Amino acid sequence: MKLDFVFFLNSILLGVGLAMDAFSVSLANGMNEPQMRRRRVVLIAGTFGGFQALMPLLGWALVHFAVEKFMAFRKFVPWIALALLLWIGGKMIVEGVRDRKKNGEDEPQEARKLGLHILLVQGIATSIDALSVGFTIAEYNFAAALIAAGLIAAVTFSICTAGVLLGRKFGTWLSWRASILGGVILAAIGIEIFIKGLFL
Repeated sequence: MKLDFVFFLNSILLGVGLAMDAFSVSLANGMNEPQMRRRRVVLIAGTFGGFQALMPLLGWALVHFAVEKFMAFRKFVPWIALALLLWIGGKMIVEGVRDRKKNGEDEPQEARKLGLHILLVQGIATSIDALSVGFTIAEYNFAAALIAAGLIAAVTFSICTAGVLLGRKFGTWLSWRASILGGVILAAIGIEIFIKGLFL
């Protein structure tokens, strides 16, 4: 595989495309925790970047070593993403409604930290469809696939950092509504991934 300008451009554009769902989830996470510290911003963006790099590499490996098994698993990908994101989104909506009842209409919500297990579930849910990218980079050798995955991770990290910071800014203004809006965003992403997966 020739590591030329087209290769790098394609990898970056692939990263932008794959990062859109993760960006929306990062936005929701930032809104849900307006007082989030910089270290946690890096942790969230790094988790999404890591999963967005890992899944295409896993897809590449499956194409090379277990094509039949990958094809059998592929049909379940939209269902898994839908279930995970509906669960997390529903939980955030319920918490937002509880905050409204407890604190009143316009009282600021108590900062609710995103648990590591929830973050990992989000990372899997938003990147699982990237397994299919293994098909698009199947002709790459391992070194080229690794470089492409690294570029995808870097792009995703940058976009998700911006998403968290943007969400954090609006989260303070939106109060308890941020949790509900974040939950709706996650549920919508799950439905979008599911519908997209059915027709691919």
